[in-house]
This record gives sequence, C-alpha cells and structure tokens, in this order.
Amino acid sequence: MEEKKKGGISVETEHIFPIIKKWLYSEKEIFLREIVSNASDAVTKLRRLASLGKYESHGTPYRIDVSFSKSLKTLTVTDNGIGMTEEELERYICNMALSGALEFIEKYEGEKETEGSGIIGHFGLGFYSSFMVADTVEVITASYEGTPAVHFTCSEDGSYEIEGGVEHARGTSVIMHINEDSEEYLDEAKLRDILEKYCAFMPVEIYLTDEDKEEETPKEGEEKKEPTPINDVTPLWQKKAADITDEEYNDFYTKVFREYNEPLFHIHLNADYPLCFKGILYFPKLKENYESLEGKVKLFYNQVFVAENIKEVLPEYLLMLRGVLDCPELPLNVSRSYLQNSSYVAKLSRYIAKKVADKLAKMCKNEREKYEGLWKDVKTFAEYASVCERSFYDGAKDGLLLTLSDGKKLTVSEAVETIGEKKTLYYTTDAVLQAQYISLYTARDIKVFVSDTLLDERFFQMLEQYEGVKFVRVDAGTDALREGGEDAESDERLASLFTAIEKDGKPLTVKQERFVDASVPAVLTVSEESRRMEEMMRMYAPDMPAMPSEVTLILNLASPIVTGLAEGRFGDKSEQVAKYIYSLALLSHRSLSADEMKAFLSDSYEILSGLL
Repeated sequence: MEEKKKGGISVETEHIFPIIKKWLYSEKEIFLREIVSNASDAVTKLRRLASLGKYESHGTPYRIDVSFSKSLKTLTVTDNGIGMTEEELERYICNMALSGALEFIEKYEGEKETEGSGIIGHFGLGFYSSFMVADTVEVITASYEGTPAVHFTCSEDGSYEIEGGVEHARGTSVIMHINEDSEEYLDEAKLRDILEKYCAFMPVEIYLTDEDKEEETPKEGEEKKEPTPINDVTPLWQKKAADITDEEYNDFYTKVFREYNEPLFHIHLNADYPLCFKGILYFPKLKENYESLEGKVKLFYNQVFVAENIKEVLPEYLLMLRGVLDCPELPLNVSRSYLQNSSYVAKLSRYIAKKVADKLAKMCKNEREKYEGLWKDVKTFAEYASVCERSFYDGAKDGLLLTLSDGKKLTVSEAVETIGEKKTLYYTTDAVLQAQYISLYTARDIKVFVSDTLLDERFFQMLEQYEGVKFVRVDAGTDALREGGEDAESDERLASLFTAIEKDGKPLTVKQERFVDASVPAVLTVSEESRRMEEMMRMYAPDMPAMPSEVTLILNLASPIVTGLAEGRFGDKSEQVAKYIYSLALLSHRSLSADEMKAFLSDSYEILSGLL
C-alpha cells in the first residue's frame, strides 16, 4: 500500500491579487469602509489597553483622518491608535487573512467579554481592499510601545519593501496611490457620501480633509473653519431609552432615513441574552394607500454600517418597519454583505416580532386614546402579523382592536366579554349598504363590528379558531332579531306572492318570521357558510363561473305592510307591492344590476303615479 501524501494549499500572490482587485467586495466603494474600520480597531485596542492600565493616554483625543490630494493622486487614512511594530507589520500586513484583531481579543479579552469587544475586523483581508482602487499602497506606523516607526510599501503584484528610520507619530497611516480607473475617489463629495453611508456612527471621530486646499493660504479677512467630525460617535441606540426624548427619536429617524413624516411610534431594543444586539425600530406612517409597504432596516456591526436592508432579520409580516440594528454577533461572510447563519437570524427575527407585539399591547394599555388614533395606520400590519404567526397574536392580543359600527373600538378581550355565553359576534362588510341590517341589530343593543377589508374577514376567522367565538355577518341570518327567538306561523297566501318572484330562473326561497322591530318589511339573507364558500371559490378559482348564492327572503310578520299583504288590503296591486318589497330588500343587500335598477325605478314611478 502506497504511503499517503499530505500538504497544504499554496496561493501565489500574483494570482490572488487580481481576484482581490475585482471580486473581494460586492461594491468597490467598500474599500474605504474597510480601511477606516481598521483604523477604528486600532483606536479601540489602545482604549482597551488604557482601561487595563497597560497604557497611559494622557487625555489625547482619539481620531481618524481621511485626507486626499488630487494633485498627488493619493488617499490617506490616519489614526492615532495602537500602531504596529515592524514584527507586527510583517505578521499582520504581509500575511493575508491573518487577523490581528482576533489575536488581540484572545490575548486581552476574557471569554465572556470577547463578543462585546467592539473590535470590527475578523478576517484579515480589510487592508487588501485598498488594491481595488490603488496600484501602490504605503503603510507608515509607530507602535504605542515607543519602538521606531516603520515604512511598508506594496505594489499591486504583491511585492513589498519595509524600511525603518522614518518619522511618524503613534498610530498608522495607510496611503493609497489611486489608479486611473478610480480617480472618482479623489472627489470630496464622493468620499463624504461613502463615509456618511458606512461610517456615520463609528465610535471614533472621523475628519475629512482636502490636502490641496489645506496648503492654500486663506484670503484676507477669511477665517479658517474649524474641522468637524462627519460621524456621531454615540448613536442613539447606544444610549439608554430613559435618557432619550421623543423629539430626539424623531430627529434621528429623519436623519437616518431622510423621512420628514414622523413615525407612528418607536421601539428601543437592547438585548443581552441569548442574543446581543441594540437598535431602534420605527413604525412608519404611510402617506398614501398605494405607497410601497417595504421598510428599511440598516444593519450595523459595532457601529459600522453593513447593509442597507437584509430582509431576513425581520419576519416577512413586519417588513414595513424601519430602523437600525447593531449586531456585534452578526454572522457575516468576508465582505460583511450577507448573513451566513440562519439560526441566528431566526432568533433575531423572533425577538423583534415579540418586541413589536409587546409594544402594541403596552401602548394600548397605557396610552389608549393615543393608540386608538394610530390604529387605522397600524391595523393592517397587526392583523396580518397575527394571522401569520400565533405567537405574535398571543403577545399582541391586548393591543388588537375591533372597530364597532359607531366608531368605538374594543380590544379582542373586551369584544368577547360583550357577548357573554352567546359566543356570536356580528359584523358588517359595508356599513352604508348594510345600514338597514345594522340598525336592526343596534336597536336590540347588539354590537356590530366593522370588517371593511378581506384581511379583516381573515382576521375574524382566525379569532374564531383562537377564541372559540363565531362571527356572523349581519345579513347571514335573523336569529338575534326574532321576537321570542322562535319561528312564526307561516301564511301560505303571503308566501305564494313572493315565491312567484324568480331569482336566477328559480322560485325565490321565502321564510316568515316576526321581528322585534316592525319598521322593516323584509330582509335578504345568505348563510355565513354559503357566502364564505363562495368567496373562497372566487379567491382560488377566479375564472370559474360563480356559484349562485343561497339567498333567502325573510318576511317580517310584525311589519304593517306585510300584514296588509297577508290580509289582501292591497287588492290587485298585491303582486306589485310584493315585488317592490323584494326590490327594497335586494337594494339593502347588494348593489343592483343595470336591469334590476331599471325595473326598480320603473316600479317606483308607477307606485307614485298611483298615489295621484
């Protein structure tokens, strides 16, 4: 048997550098984020050493300077952080994919503190992103330990030189000699846009300088402007919610999302276990019904911008949310552009859903009047989330409102309490068309709930499953309207007047009952089960011919008009009156067709003429 051969994969720099230049990051501009992130790490490391008593800072403010020169075609990032010795430079810069950040964490951070170190770099590739825009890169660095500064120069083919005996303050400067294809990165507006996009909340102050203008002598009478950092080192999500005003939350929303309509409400997140992340979520106010429902969540990694919106971190039913999430445990690939670990994302998504559900219930309990004013904008999303996820419903139940026909609102629990042992709730899908039915119920002090969207009906069906109640549309039956709740004795002559009226080529189905309210002569009903089946068929098979509805005409024997018909007081006009009663019932049940409307108007004119 032959002996097995073992070895390690080798990579030639002249082959890997072209790949780095073209494929390392999905967006070319990310190189600046990587270089500035490395500078931020250098400062974070030194701060950590100072906190451990291993370095005396003497109160010198930490900073990162991004400077450029069109004349020299250079872009430089300088920090006054930990710096490197010559040995460290050779170890971390001259060896690709060896992360000095991870080694620092292992050396100076306890196991429990590692994930909260605030250090960004993990892959050891950030420095090489500079070759996406530069053909030569210089590094001048001086360690905090006081060793002599060293000068490293590397060309795009991977060859490098290191020399000592140079002057440089503590920290590191990365000088990129921009190639011809990337001169757009020597423009101040372009650089500012990139820094504001990726580094707006980085924990070290960042200053942008045009070196060519710095060398210009100020004109007489002009004062030199004091530089200001382009970033906010203490973003709102890093502060305690109790220390932040509503105005500050709204200002932050405007700044981050360029949105000038105030959000409906916000949720401040600060999770320690089992997840570790911070953030602020906003529930936006939609300006128009046709406006896009897609929200926007900005992901950060230790205050460094990662992605505009990774939808996986939100449940699909909450995608309209806007906000920022800072996740130091975020599992990313090398480019920090895509999530890798679905289990982490699933936990994050569930946590956010729970917090949103809790927020709705809490607002309804503590700020009922204000919350009811917001409900119109919140309802669609809250109902949809409840239908999609039982756990969301359970958490948000006390914040889910049902609207009554008179405009008042009840929580689900309050609504269920109103019906007692009957377990039946009545609803309307069109408060105008079904006004007559509503009046019959409200006259008996029976509450009628409003369902004006298909989602409302789906939500009601979900409540039937979860709460053990039954929702019945006001035109689905008359059990609650009858006097004594029992069927009345039918009059055959009266029934024959109405069964003679054909519907869809078939005799009309007629029943006789005695209502408590005598003002309405007749109503049309369609059983709840029949109507739901018809709607389901229409939804799943829209091209199939519609099934005829099982419509029943209920005659109210308490009505003087119906009594008059039964007693023959209308003489030879009895059939005309019966037909007219049916038309009135049909008019309050649904919209009339063109032919039905024409016939109804003709009958109306004829009846009026008979009064002359």
